[in-house]
Amino acid sequence: MEKSSEKNKGFVREFMDFLQTFGVVGLAIGFVIGVASSAVVNSLVKDLINPIVGLVLPTGNLSSLNATITSPVSGKPSVFLYGDFISQIIYFVIIALVVFIMYKQLKRMGLTKM
Repeated sequence: MEKSSEKNKGFVREFMDFLQTFGVVGLAIGFVIGVASSAVVNSLVKDLINPIVGLVLPTGNLSSLNATITSPVSGKPSVFLYGDFISQIIYFVIIALVVFIMYKQLKRMGLTKM
């Protein structure tokens, strides 16, 4: 019975050391903040940037831009949604910029190890 109790304490202590060594709690917090900021940036691109850019486009919205090409072999159309692709690139650039700014701030405060 005592061996089992010592083994559990060892496991719990080992698990706590793992959490502290690898910063799992900080990683989890960063993940949650990342998901939340991702939703905000997604809304920014979809609800604000796309319609603003769409003011100068004939379709009225960036994400709705597409090109349809009919296959000469089968005669079936293929739709290329390049407007949505451009929206995703804008989304990625904004997320990368936010991460870079956060990194610069953490580095300035001396909280990064890189």
